Amino acid sequence: MDSGQSDTQYCSVPPLVGECVAAGFPSPAEGLVERRLDLNETLIRNPPSTFFVRVAGDSMVDVGIRQGDLLVVDRAIEPRDKQIIVARWGEEFTVKRLRLWQGEVWLVPENAEYSKLEVTGSPDFEIWGVVTGVVRSLLRPF
Repeated sequence: MDSGQSDTQYCSVPPLVGECVAAGFPSPAEGLVERRLDLNETLIRNPPSTFFVRVAGDSMVDVGIRQGDLLVVDRAIEPRDKQIIVARWGEEFTVKRLRLWQGEVWLVPENAEYSKLEVTGSPDFEIWGVVTGVVRSLLRPF
């Protein structure tokens, strides 16, 4: 049955309980629901140009991006120096820090085990979007 409405319209939106949580001792604000929190509103600025991609590998671990993480990527944001981007390099996709200096374009990993890659003027290189968020489940196996 197609009512013309998307499945997401029927999803329950979880509550936001307080603005922050103490990382030491329990908060006395337990049980206070402030409002409903829609993660789409929180994580996505430009819905038509946003996509998600799952991370494979460990080249960005030093900035907290790990194997299996889900990246929120926005194609509408103009990439700038030092931003983390998703790019196509040949037939592969990669997530790296974009470095622009002295007319050169570099993809820089955030893991000392990997080397930076110059892609200046390469026809095999295309930026697909700027990473705006990371979603990680603490329940998945490591």
